[in-house]
Parts: sequence; C-alpha cells; structure tokens
Amino acid sequence: MKQFIFSFDDKKISKLKNKKNLLGGKGANLAEMGKLGLPVPPGFTITTEVCDIFYLNKKKLPNKILSHIKSEIKKIEKKTSKKFGDLKNPLLVSVRSGARISMPGMMDTFLNLGLNDASVIGLANVTGDERFAYDSYRRFIAMYARIVLDVDGDLFEHPLEAAKAKAGTDNDADLDAKALQQLVKTYLAAVRKATGSPFPQDPRAQLDGAIEAVFKSWNGARAIAYRVREKISHELGTAVNVQAMVFGNRDDNSGTGVGFTRNAATGENRPYGDFLVNAQGEDVVAGIRNTLTLDHMKKIFPSIHSELLKIFVRLEEIGRAHV
Repeated sequence: MKQFIFSFDDKKISKLKNKKNLLGGKGANLAEMGKLGLPVPPGFTITTEVCDIFYLNKKKLPNKILSHIKSEIKKIEKKTSKKFGDLKNPLLVSVRSGARISMPGMMDTFLNLGLNDASVIGLANVTGDERFAYDSYRRFIAMYARIVLDVDGDLFEHPLEAAKAKAGTDNDADLDAKALQQLVKTYLAAVRKATGSPFPQDPRAQLDGAIEAVFKSWNGARAIAYRVREKISHELGTAVNVQAMVFGNRDDNSGTGVGFTRNAATGENRPYGDFLVNAQGEDVVAGIRNTLTLDHMKKIFPSIHSELLKIFVRLEEIGRAHV
C-alpha cells in the first residue's frame, strides 16, 4: 500500500529516492536533521503526491488521507505527552507548506492550531501564563480566519493597533492579558459577523481546513507569479508539514527567528540571522518589528547562541556531504 504521509522519524525515509521530490525541501530536511539528533519538534509530512490527489479530488482530502492524519497526530501526542483538543494540556501544531524548491513567503502558514474557547483556558492553566495563552489564541484566530474563512485582515489589524495605542505601545508583547482577552472577543465577534458562523472550535476541523488551505495556496496568485518569475514548474505541487508548536511568544526568555549558516546574499562563511524576543515567526517575516542580529543574541542568550553555532557547523557538514 502506497504511503502518503511520513513522520519525521520514519525509518522508511532513508530508503526513499529523490526525497525532496516527495517530501518537499522542508520535510526532507526536517527528517534529515532529526535523524542526526538535532532538536526538531515531532511532526509529519504530507507528500507532494497528495497535492495532486487533492486537486483531482475537487480540492478535498480523501478519507484515507484524513484517517492517516489522525494516526500521525496520535504519534505526536505520545511524543509530547499532550493531547490535541485537550482542555487541560492541549497539543498545538503548526501547519506549513514545503515545496520541492523553496518559495519563501508565497504559500500559507498556520501557528497555534488547536486552540479554541475552552483549550485556551487549559493552556493558560498548564503554563501559568494567561497572557501567553490569549496572545497565541488571538494570533491563531486572525491567521485562520483570514486564510481559511476569507475574512478581511483589517478586521483584526485595526483592533490590534487600537489596543496598542490604548496601552501606549507599538509592541504586541507589551499588551497584557486583559487587553488580549478583549482582542480575542473582538476577533471572534468579527468572524461571526463576517461569515455568519462562529469561529471553528473543533481542532480536527481546524487542522483539515489548514491543510487544505496550504494545498490551495500552491495555486494562489502569489505562488503562481513567483514560479513564473523563477521559472519553476507549476506541476511540482507542495508538501504540507504538521509539527508540534514551540512558542517564541511565551515570555522574554523566548524568541523566534531565521538563521543561515552563512550570508545568503554573498556566500561569506559567516553565520547570519534575524530574531525577535517574545514573538512568533510571523512577526519576523512581516517586518512589523525591527529584528535583532545574531550578535544581539550572543549578548541576550549566550548559551543558546553557542548551541546554534554548533548546529550551524553540523548543518554545513551535512550540506557538504550531500554535494
């Protein structure tokens, strides 16, 4: 029986030919890094072949794929000791595209998926951090509603800007739990008014909707224009990666960023990257906050900076071995 979904640690991956063609660049690399013992949160890749199946099936995931996704979520639950949709210790996941050839920013991404009106309380309780929980939920509502439910993004951006103005700040991280709870209420009301229905509360329905949205984004206007410009085939399709969340917006001891083993513009053999404290990945790529450099990281988080450089060296070794 043909396999359409692979856990990052699936032993069969090492036997696959042309792994990137099937798993996409991101999925293949995550599997490779995990195999080498690098710190990769657990997850799975839905192959590029499913993208073709999705379009042939009138933009719907077949039941056999849906059933396999359920099994893979259970594997992540076991590895993380969390449960998808649980009201006490919820598992949250990210859903990202993974084309064979990198198409940065051209397709859709979801973070904090699995939160709803009940599990956000559980997340606040298990972490002891109400502010973090509601920050994650307001981010997820806005992201999911805009991409999957086709709700105008201004309905979320304007209340956020108003909340920051009221708090006298231009930084999301300065908003307190009360302000974020109010934003969540405002966002939920905006979704109901715009769609005529409440925001989806079933984590599994959220997940299926996000995966389908990523596949749809392969043929979105941005992605098509990028492929035309870069002379990338429209027939390749994208994989989808579902992965346990790691939170950069937890507190001032958390962060998120993008790193390169060397300067991507010049090829200079010097590590390069951007990061933000108390933020999530969308904040880095959206350019809404001024990012910090790896030199800043060395001052703020010296041990993490040291560990990151060691990982960079290991990745360079892997890259050379595959040339």
